[in-house]
Amino acid sequence: MRIGLIGAGRIGTFHATTLSRHREVGSLIITDVDTPRAHALADRLGATAAPGVDEVFTWGVDAVVVTAATSAHGELIGRAARSGLPVFCEKPVAVDLPATLAALAEVDAAGTVLQMGFQRRFDRGYTAAREAVRSGRLGRLHTVRAMTADQAPPPAAYLPVSGGIYRDCLIHDFDILRWVTGREVVEVYATGSDAGGAMYREANDVDTAAAVLTLENGTLATATATRTNGAGYDVRMELAGELDTVAVGLDDRTPITSTEPAGPPPATKPWTGFLERFGPAYEAEVTAFVEVVCGERPNPCDGHEALQALRVAEAAERSRRERRPVNIGEIAGARA
Repeated sequence: MRIGLIGAGRIGTFHATTLSRHREVGSLIITDVDTPRAHALADRLGATAAPGVDEVFTWGVDAVVVTAATSAHGELIGRAARSGLPVFCEKPVAVDLPATLAALAEVDAAGTVLQMGFQRRFDRGYTAAREAVRSGRLGRLHTVRAMTADQAPPPAAYLPVSGGIYRDCLIHDFDILRWVTGREVVEVYATGSDAGGAMYREANDVDTAAAVLTLENGTLATATATRTNGAGYDVRMELAGELDTVAVGLDDRTPITSTEPAGPPPATKPWTGFLERFGPAYEAEVTAFVEVVCGERPNPCDGHEALQALRVAEAAERSRRERRPVNIGEIAGARA
């Protein structure tokens, strides 16, 4: 199999390394707007560097992996669809809802494969939580608490193009909430704080956010996020039912300290970032894409799944801006 990879940044480098080791991948074509970076990565992996995106699509690849800047996602997904090629793309589908709907329309019209990169679906902890819910072990699920806390904020220049904390960060929590529970969000009430620095206010964004979400069966969920958590990178989910409660992301590397005299000791090596925390999950999602292309498994996360998570993020941003609960039905893109 010959795969073209567009974007040689942090996650692109990680995915390229995974693909270069896969037995089904005979060759890898890499391109990036930073040409020397693409060449350096290709040389290290024994791959081929392409001068640009055009060459990726004309050099006879069997599939495309998109890890370029968010602003390029929609156009590249559409181009892959028009070329009849299966494509894996890191979230999001596109920069906004209209562009997302346009890209998905092209994929649907072409009948091609689009697998989105929501890596938490491949994490062992979230997979076990899903099984606990679906098996009935928890009984009636009444409360879910989800959180994402970055250790350090992104560069100020990233914030205006990120889409905001709900679309860029909490969208992972919104997707995994749907995946674990098997339920749709019907209403969102969100707020946020921009007290963390002027760069958030200048980007019309917040550094800390919270959302209360009501699921279709009445389960209540909270999702919180912050850009600065000095203790470390902290991603967790707690699911409480009438029979039992389980927690994802609670281990000897969780960056939290108990104040109880008999509590567990603080982590000696707390998680520092997403690639470290979710490395095996990132490997698994790309391996799954190769299996999808080979016809060995169904698509584990198509573009319409990503759209549903984006609709929740859009509702959260609207709720924050308008200071009111927002029904998901107000957001375009509902399944027909």
